[in-house]
Amino acid sequence: MIGADAVIKCLEAEGVTTVFGYPGVAICPFYNSILESEIRTILIRTEQNAAHAASGMARMTGKPGVCAVTSGPGATNVITGIATAFADSIPLICITGQVSSELIGSDVFQEADITGAVESFVKYSYLIKNVNDIPRVFKEAFHIANTGRKGPVLIDIPIDIQNAAISKFKYPEEVSLRTYKPTVKGHTVQIHKVIKELEKAKRPLICAGGGVLLSDAQEELRTFAERHQIPVVSTMMGIGVLPTDHPLYFRMVGNNGKAYANRAMSECDLLIMVGARVADRAVNQPDLITKNKVLVHIDVDPAEIGKNAGPTIPLVGDAKHIFEDFEKEEFSGDYQEWLDCLNEYRRTMSKRRNPNPAYVDPAEFIMRLSAKMQEDGIYVADVGQNQIWSCGYVKVRKGKFLTSGGMGTMGYSIPAAMGAKVADPKRQVVAVCGDGSFQMSMMELATMCQHDIPVKIVVLKNQYLGMVREYQHFTYKEKYSVVDLSGSPDLEKLSSAYGIPFLRLENMEKCDETIEAFLKEDSSMLMECLVDPMDIVR
Repeated sequence: MIGADAVIKCLEAEGVTTVFGYPGVAICPFYNSILESEIRTILIRTEQNAAHAASGMARMTGKPGVCAVTSGPGATNVITGIATAFADSIPLICITGQVSSELIGSDVFQEADITGAVESFVKYSYLIKNVNDIPRVFKEAFHIANTGRKGPVLIDIPIDIQNAAISKFKYPEEVSLRTYKPTVKGHTVQIHKVIKELEKAKRPLICAGGGVLLSDAQEELRTFAERHQIPVVSTMMGIGVLPTDHPLYFRMVGNNGKAYANRAMSECDLLIMVGARVADRAVNQPDLITKNKVLVHIDVDPAEIGKNAGPTIPLVGDAKHIFEDFEKEEFSGDYQEWLDCLNEYRRTMSKRRNPNPAYVDPAEFIMRLSAKMQEDGIYVADVGQNQIWSCGYVKVRKGKFLTSGGMGTMGYSIPAAMGAKVADPKRQVVAVCGDGSFQMSMMELATMCQHDIPVKIVVLKNQYLGMVREYQHFTYKEKYSVVDLSGSPDLEKLSSAYGIPFLRLENMEKCDETIEAFLKEDSSMLMECLVDPMDIVR
C-alpha cells in the first residue's frame, strides 16, 4: 500500500461518499488510487467551486465535505472556498497535492506554500512529511473539522509521500489531542443564572445564528421557545431555525433585516444570543444589545463571547446541549404583552414595495417560488441584491436556506446547490443568483450535465452588479463605476449549448404558471427573471 491508497482508506473509514475536485500531476496518485474505491469523484470546473460544493454537502449531512486539488494554482484557487467555509463555520477537509518533499522551498514548477497561505482561514493545517503519519493526520483532521466550532482543515501531501510505501496501515479508533478539548456542555451555574433572568424578564428575545443549525439544535430551540412563548429573531445564517411563518419568528435582524426585528432587539430586556458572532452585519451598533438589557451570549467558541459585545452572562457550550439543559429547568413567565407588542410592530412596520410592473418583482417572485417549492426543499441564495431579497421574503418550512453569510462570496450558490443535491438527491434544490454571481459559476453547468446533478437555477437579471450599483446610487449620487454588465451572454443560447431547458419571465403576469413549469420535473432548468435595473432592496 502506498500513501495515496492510505488516504483513500482513511476517507472510506470516515464514511466519505463523494470528493469534489480538479486533478493535476501533484495530486494524480490520489486520483489514481480513488479509482479502486466506491467513493464518487466529481470534476468541478474551477477549484474554488470544489470547496463550495463540499460546503453544500457538509451543510446537508452534518459531516465534513471533502475536496481535492493539485498544487500551485490549484491550491491557491481553492482558498476563497476555504475562507468562505471558515467564515460560516462549515466543516471541510481540503486535500492538496504538493511538489516532491525535497523540492519544497526551491520555487519549482507549481509550488505554493499553501499551509502558510491558508493560515488565517483554517482551523488547522497539515503538511505530511512521513507517509506513516497519514492515518493519524486524517483521523485528527476529521475530528477537528467537525467538533467545537466547526470549520475547514487543510492537508497538504507531497507527491513523493503519496507514492511512498506505508509500512503498516491502521486507522485510529480514537483521537487524543492534548491542546484541543472543545467545551460542549454548558456550565450549570451559568445555566441557572439564565433561568433566573428569564423569570425576571418581561421582554425576552432569542437571537439565533448559524451555530444553532450547525449543532442541529432547531428542534430544541423551537421546543423551548414554544413552551415558554419566547419570540425569536435570527441572523442571516440562522434563517431556518424556525419556519419563517412561525408565529414566534420575527425574521432577520441587521442592516438588511426587518425593521420590527431590529426594534425587538432594541426594546427587549433580556437577549439570548445563541450561535451568532455579533458581527457588524447583524449588529452594527454593539451598544444596542447591551444597553438597558441583560445579554446572554451562548457559543461553542469561547473566543466569540465578548469579542464584539460584553455579555452579562457568558455561556460556553454546544447549543443543542444547552437548550436540552434549559428544558430541564422549571420557571414561569408571562410574555404575552411583549408578543402582542411585537405582532403590532410586524403589522405596522412591514415596508411596502412599489415595484415596476414592467418587470418581475423579485420580492414577490421569491415568496411565490419558495411557497411552491417542496416543503423540504433547499433554497440556496447567492450574494448581492438577490441574497437580501431572498433573506427578506423566502418561505422556509421543513427545508433549508443556504447562503454565504460571513464572507459574502459571489458565485457560491450553484456549486453549493450541487453539493446539496449530491448529498440528498431526492430533495428539490434551487439556486437563486443575480446575473453577476451567475457568471462567476456558470461553468459549473458542465459539471451538472456531466455528473447528472439536477439543480434548478434562477437568474434575477438586472444587467448590473446590483448591490454595488445601489450603494453607488445612494453614496455617490448615481455616479456608477464598473457595475454595468453589458456583454453578458444570452442565457437562452447558453442553456441550449449545455442542453438545459430554459424559461424566461419578463413580468409578473405569468409568474405562477412559469414557476410551476420550472419546478414540475426533477431535472436541471435555468430560469431568467428580468428585474428593473433600478430596483433596490429597501
